[in-house]
Amino acid sequence: MALDVHHLDDSVLTFLRERHLATLTTLRTDGSPHVVAVGFSYDVEAKVARVITWGASQKSLNAERMQAAGQRGAVCQVDGGRWLSLEGPVRLVADPAGIQPGIDGYAARYQQPKDRDDRTVIEIDVDRILGRG
Repeated sequence: MALDVHHLDDSVLTFLRERHLATLTTLRTDGSPHVVAVGFSYDVEAKVARVITWGASQKSLNAERMQAAGQRGAVCQVDGGRWLSLEGPVRLVADPAGIQPGIDGYAARYQQPKDRDDRTVIEIDVDRILGRG
């Protein structure tokens, strides 16, 4: 079921704050899906899902290429009958100021991540949410 990204109810917002792992789907060069387990945070006001990673990871490489091509990605979390899939255009962020919201969001939802000199953040500008929170 499609949800209104501008008006998420409390059960959905709670589900997005609880500690759950998810899958991130990006696209390989041949167009096939690359699906990996991740932690992510969701910025309700900005409507941005963020996944922290590092520059040489396949998901970073995919996200950088997808950004240039204007392609979409998704992050999906499941817990029993509750599930949410957040979709939208993908962006790769590598500058220190730009990655900080991803680090802060991950720390708030999971734990403080280890420092990395090659940290990147994959951002999805969420314009579609499917599921049941």
